[in-house]
Amino acid sequence: MTTARDIMSGSAECASESDTLVDAARKMKDLDVGSLPICGEDDRLKGVITDRDIVVNCVADGRDPSSVKVSELGDGKPVTIGADDSVDEILRTMTEHAVRRLPVIDGDRLVGIVSQADVAKNLPEDKVGDLVSAISAGPANG
Repeated sequence: MTTARDIMSGSAECASESDTLVDAARKMKDLDVGSLPICGEDDRLKGVITDRDIVVNCVADGRDPSSVKVSELGDGKPVTIGADDSVDEILRTMTEHAVRRLPVIDGDRLVGIVSQADVAKNLPEDKVGDLVSAISAGPANG
């Protein structure tokens, strides 16, 4: 069985809880990603910050992204996957929550990220199409 640990990117870059939104935005730009896990001092996942969070909840409100901390905006209950969960479970979770990237957790620690592309490389083509359609449609109701 192929697991999250088998297909994840093991170099999960985090935003620190104390980083400013400018710090997070620069890291996103450097990594060419639209979201970052938020990690505490103990490497435990505290949430996720997205480029949309920065724009909608800071810039659009006229706030200064250089004075707002990541911890003020990040989602405190991110959707995650266990390191030993199967690709089918990853597919189900991504589809249900309409997310393109899942932080991978081993115990309490963030150990990697699984992206839609990582899953696509490990699924039959018809399932990849279903995943892309589900994510594009948005979260499932109920």
